[in-house]
Amino acid sequence: MQVVFLGVGEACDGRLGNTSMLVRTNSSCILLDCGFSVAHAVFSELYSANDLDAVWISHFHGDHFFSLPLLLLRLWESGRDAALTILGPPGVEDIVRQSVRLAYPSFWDKFTYQIDFRELLPGQEVRLADCSWKTAWTQHSRPNLGLRLDGPGASLYYSGDGRPGDGTWDLARACSLIVHEGFQVDQAVHGHGTVREAVDLAVRSGARQLAVVHMQRDERQARGAEARALLQAMPGGSGLLPRPGDRLSLGC
Repeated sequence: MQVVFLGVGEACDGRLGNTSMLVRTNSSCILLDCGFSVAHAVFSELYSANDLDAVWISHFHGDHFFSLPLLLLRLWESGRDAALTILGPPGVEDIVRQSVRLAYPSFWDKFTYQIDFRELLPGQEVRLADCSWKTAWTQHSRPNLGLRLDGPGASLYYSGDGRPGDGTWDLARACSLIVHEGFQVDQAVHGHGTVREAVDLAVRSGARQLAVVHMQRDERQARGAEARALLQAMPGGSGLLPRPGDRLSLGC
């Protein structure tokens, strides 16, 4: 399993782009979140229009799904003919369809490839794109699902936005990598997690590695060195503050 960080910033970060990543296994490619700035970053990483198998939307804030209409349009324009699955919380189909109608009226019926939708809820397990998918609610201002992917030889937990929820600990347990929001270093903000909380989750759950994303832009500039020190102080120096374009290979 390989993780490519397309963006690592929060909604208003003008330098780092919205948090999103591609997850690749030997036979599949999955996009995790698709905010304002993400679609163009995806284009440069895809091998072909049929390369992408699935898209995950953690919640319905613009910096996590608003460039999905552009992505779908580009895949059609590039000749995609393979089905694409879009997964997310309840309501994902209606919201995605509405966003496409607003961005490109009448284009939905022109798509030459099938788009399938899957709503996920905690307690469900789905097998798709070479991975097992499980979710749990986080504590955010809008319903947000944290996601665990178990693929061949590796596992990933992605928080989306929010502080850890009741089911988060089970999803994070013994993961190869946790990718978690850390909006501030240590000061709680309503609906957002901190770097210290992410470190605590990773250490207590026995995760092998932690990547902190979605850090508030001014906080990252003022306290980025402090955040890196906290992450590097984790057992084995297993924490990092990634940048767009960084790649991690996960294995047994």
